[in-house]
Amino acid sequence: MTDRPYSDPNLVQFYDIENQGRADFDYCVSLARHGGSVLDLGCGTGQLAAELADRQSVTGVDPASAMLDVARRRTGGHKVEWVEADARTVRLGRRFDLVLLTGHAFQVFLTKPDQEAVLRTIAEHLAPGGRFIFDTRNPAVEEWLEWTPERSERMVAHPSLGTVKAWNDVEHDAATGIVTYSTHYEIPGGGPILGALSKIAFPAKEYLAGMLDEAGLQVEQWLGDWQGEPYVATSAEIIPIGRRR
Repeated sequence: MTDRPYSDPNLVQFYDIENQGRADFDYCVSLARHGGSVLDLGCGTGQLAAELADRQSVTGVDPASAMLDVARRRTGGHKVEWVEADARTVRLGRRFDLVLLTGHAFQVFLTKPDQEAVLRTIAEHLAPGGRFIFDTRNPAVEEWLEWTPERSERMVAHPSLGTVKAWNDVEHDAATGIVTYSTHYEIPGGGPILGALSKIAFPAKEYLAGMLDEAGLQVEQWLGDWQGEPYVATSAEIIPIGRRR
């Protein structure tokens, strides 16, 4: 289930460099300010979990040991309880005031049974009155069109490797909605080209709404971005916020 960009240390070393957005962090930090405990499902390298742990009791769950190795070493990592587990099946035996699944982690679950399993995990871990939030890209925007080699080529500043040329390539299966994309890093000085494939799903809002209802989760807000704008058909993101029904 864990794609190589998240399980191979040679690729994981680029994750934080390529994922430095703040809007989702700021929104989640604000949402968590009144909660005493946070479960970060799909916590990755632990950037958000470690930041939240300054004020909350935080548990971070991820299936990729290479990502958790980075999480444990980061500043503030010692304040977080890290759990190597699958979001579909993990059961921690306790409930939380806030359950997060950010960074588009929901999209790595490709089938309806897997997506339903993750939503049940969220429901099982919500305390009375607790809230959940997660994000997924809006398929109507077709963001994958920007992931061609020509449009995605970029120069990545790595602290020890120097300037690394990076690019993506992509295929979209119109029948299933699954997007298969590759990520490549060309190490300077005659080094290797690192690369791996990933697959992600792009569920529509109406599809998500049905599954959330079946999982016993009630959506209170649908956001269309991390600035807090309401969802509309052209929004880049689909971000449900709600509670256990």
